[in-house]
Amino acid sequence: MKKSFLLILLISILANTSLVAQQWGLYTFYSPQNTATAYLIDTNGTTFKSWTSLGSNTGYSAYLISGDTIVRSVTNTGNALSGGGLTGKVQKIAWDGTIAWTYTYSSSTYCLHHDICPMPNGNVLMISYDVKSSTQATQAGASSASQGIYSEKIIEVKPTGASSGTIVWEWKLWDHLCQEYSSAKDNYIPDVKNAPQLMDINCSSGQDRFHMNGIDYNEELDQIVVSMHYPNEVFVIDHSTTTAEAASHVGGNLNKGGDFLYRWGNPSNYDATGTTIFDVVHDAHWVSSENPNYPNYLCAFNNKGGTSGKSAFTIWNPSSYELSSSSYVPSTYNYQYSSSYSANNMGNSQQLPNGNSLMCIPSMASYVIEVNSSGTTLWSKTISGTVPHAYRYEKCYVRGPKATCSTSDSETCAGTNVNLSSSATSVTETSPTYTYSWTSSPTGFTSSLQNPTFSPTVTTTFNVVITNTNVGCSDESSIQVNVNPLPEANAGNDVTIDEGESVTLIASGGETYSWSTNENTSVISVTPDTTTIYEVMVTDENGCTNADNVKVTVDNSTENKTMKLKNDDIITIFPNPTDRIMNIEINKNEKYEVMVYDIYGRLIVKEKNISVLDLSQYSNGVYSIAIKGETLGVFMQKIVLMK
Repeated sequence: MKKSFLLILLISILANTSLVAQQWGLYTFYSPQNTATAYLIDTNGTTFKSWTSLGSNTGYSAYLISGDTIVRSVTNTGNALSGGGLTGKVQKIAWDGTIAWTYTYSSSTYCLHHDICPMPNGNVLMISYDVKSSTQATQAGASSASQGIYSEKIIEVKPTGASSGTIVWEWKLWDHLCQEYSSAKDNYIPDVKNAPQLMDINCSSGQDRFHMNGIDYNEELDQIVVSMHYPNEVFVIDHSTTTAEAASHVGGNLNKGGDFLYRWGNPSNYDATGTTIFDVVHDAHWVSSENPNYPNYLCAFNNKGGTSGKSAFTIWNPSSYELSSSSYVPSTYNYQYSSSYSANNMGNSQQLPNGNSLMCIPSMASYVIEVNSSGTTLWSKTISGTVPHAYRYEKCYVRGPKATCSTSDSETCAGTNVNLSSSATSVTETSPTYTYSWTSSPTGFTSSLQNPTFSPTVTTTFNVVITNTNVGCSDESSIQVNVNPLPEANAGNDVTIDEGESVTLIASGGETYSWSTNENTSVISVTPDTTTIYEVMVTDENGCTNADNVKVTVDNSTENKTMKLKNDDIITIFPNPTDRIMNIEINKNEKYEVMVYDIYGRLIVKEKNISVLDLSQYSNGVYSIAIKGETLGVFMQKIVLMK
């Protein structure tokens, strides 16, 4: 009896342990609507962090940016327009509750409402009403529009100050309408079935007949997905357009301009056949590519479209976008989870990397649940008040450090020491302790120092992983150092001369030269008394330097005197001065090089075995000509160009 009891207890413990182990992440974030509060709770229900004095009330959705920042829509006081989900303002709030940025977008002709989408570049996508008068609506072919129409637009706002922002991109639904109601009005086509890339202005009625409420951004595709309440559809548009292209039907990655790339959920809106999927749609978004079951699928909250009218979330695979009057793809969803709760409006879901999903159902209270792919509830939380959205995050997403790195020189010369530096911030932690791990690409460098030094020989990307050992969370940062190769310095070949003889040394490979004789030119003439090594420092256009040397041996013997080149018996250059052409005659049958230098020592001509030298493209002045051969040695002479 006792053994049976212990066995049952053990099975129960293991089952509960397995159930808990299947949960994903640690913290759930939410901000109740019409309150100035936000909460971050762990999976035990314990509040890890709360913000209780945020000033203005949350209007609809709120997001936690990795590490520290809340981005939320806010109810603006004094909006001229009215309607469900109206906000008018967006804020970014730091971890300590400080309002870092406020942006207000509200007037009698436009106002923010419903969802927002923080972007990877720091900008924010926002949904806004775009009010059109009854005259404009009638001219656009609306069959009834006595009060005008609340059309829709999407703006991308770049924060520029504490309370300012710049609209860097804009898309307007009004630019992509059609209608078959009146041939005398704008946007007329005989059959809207033939223009599924456009919205039929009469697919629904009333002043607020479209009512966008959910928005998401796919960075890889550079596309936006939105949900619209009254058409009960989800639409994908191109973000790669310019604002001007977004107002047209061409441009962007797919050359569709601002027309719909894809639509799904209610084919009757454009007179196509197929099943209506949604009954009040919200929260259109892409499923993360990390999800093992539905990577990169589309998902939306189906408020009353689940079993027995309960709230559900619906997932489907758009595959390749197909948009025509005869194809409604796919014909149905791939997966739908129906909850036990009902929400007439709002709500969201989040598909997690382990295959689970988090679902937020705002009803009389708000119910947040985590379910696995079989629909089993693993975690739940009942929240007083209305919570339009809730999101689950991993511990390190919330509490991980923010790593940065830099370099003393973003561009340097091969072999030069570069000082690397790194730092991390952990605003959620009180006493972070960090370790550092540096690597490089190409490989060859590792370090555990915070600020190491290295001498790269080629362009290198340095990567540092910084770990807060107190919480076991890491972040990484990278920086590239562009490395210029050293110039190929050449001081010429070693030479042997007779005592008292002069020799011309010619350096090459750079822009400027500095000899050990303190002469700053590529060509020098020396008359050493004894065997001497001459070094030249060569500098190229990137400021990189390299050195070479040449040995001049002075031979005092009488047996091996070096032949002295004489202008009158071996090499003849004429005429000198010249107005353009110089002739070169060499009374010796061997190959040679001809080099001409300007007054600054810069090489301007380098030819082989020529007998005619054309200087017509150069300015009048004094130049140096050097003729170099294997047995000729080096012959140097001043020449004068006078046109």
